[in-house]
Amino acid sequence: MTRPRLPPLATLRAFEAVARLGSVGRAAEELGRTHGAVSKQLQALRLDAGAPLFDKVGTGLQANAAGKRLAQAVGRAFDDLGQAYAEVVREARAPALRIACSASFAMGWLVPHLPRFSERHPDVRLELSMTSAKDMREERDADLVILWDRSAYPPEDQARAIRLADASFGPVAAPDYPVERRPRDGTLRVARRIVHDHAAGAWAQWSRLSGLALEAPAQISFPHTHLCLQAAVAGMGVAVAERRLAQAELAAGRLAAVADFTTFPDGFAAIPHRSRPLSAQARTFLDWLAAELGAA
Repeated sequence: MTRPRLPPLATLRAFEAVARLGSVGRAAEELGRTHGAVSKQLQALRLDAGAPLFDKVGTGLQANAAGKRLAQAVGRAFDDLGQAYAEVVREARAPALRIACSASFAMGWLVPHLPRFSERHPDVRLELSMTSAKDMREERDADLVILWDRSAYPPEDQARAIRLADASFGPVAAPDYPVERRPRDGTLRVARRIVHDHAAGAWAQWSRLSGLALEAPAQISFPHTHLCLQAAVAGMGVAVAERRLAQAELAAGRLAAVADFTTFPDGFAAIPHRSRPLSAQARTFLDWLAAELGAA
């Protein structure tokens, strides 16, 4: 559909201001133009329309019937434009909520769930900072750091942590990976254990909480959970991983649980910025994240 032809926007701006204020001088002052420039715009619009739009009343101008109809329409259009533009500017200039988390958590769980957050809270802009568990401990700019293992963080950071949901860990391997089970002493024996470089304590914590031991004469390590999981998929050994991060591979049959998943008491948590108070946006995101993790 072809839009109707419109006169130059500058002539409509001048016309609407004069119609609203009843004076070329006052309109010129509002628009930051000279009296002569506004008069020329009115003349140009009159010639373009082919009809007068004002009647002279005393020393001022008053829109006639045609002018009033046009002024109302132009005024509404400028109001709508102004509001839409203000919203665009406000969203563009609003500070983003910076979230720091491991690359594995971001890619394996958070990012696939973020569309639901954006649908519910389109006014909250998020900026993800994805890194390794090791580098996350040096994060100083993020509004929120999302993690499950906060044992390596300073006591003051641990004290500020906001618990979000349970975290459940368990050993996983390729479906055909050989695992020897000893029910008598609760030991699992495998050829190789896969360890996270910066969260090696997950194995010890799982063993302590589950009451099971895992013996492995060989060990291989990786810096990210998703690499540990892919190594397990490739049959390189047994990895211990959080249930949500392994769920896609488990559901597809590329991994199988070697033993039950066990809940770690600390669970997922968010550590707020050390000096900035929690913003309303941060609280909104935390409420959503806690509910989403709890439902997963």
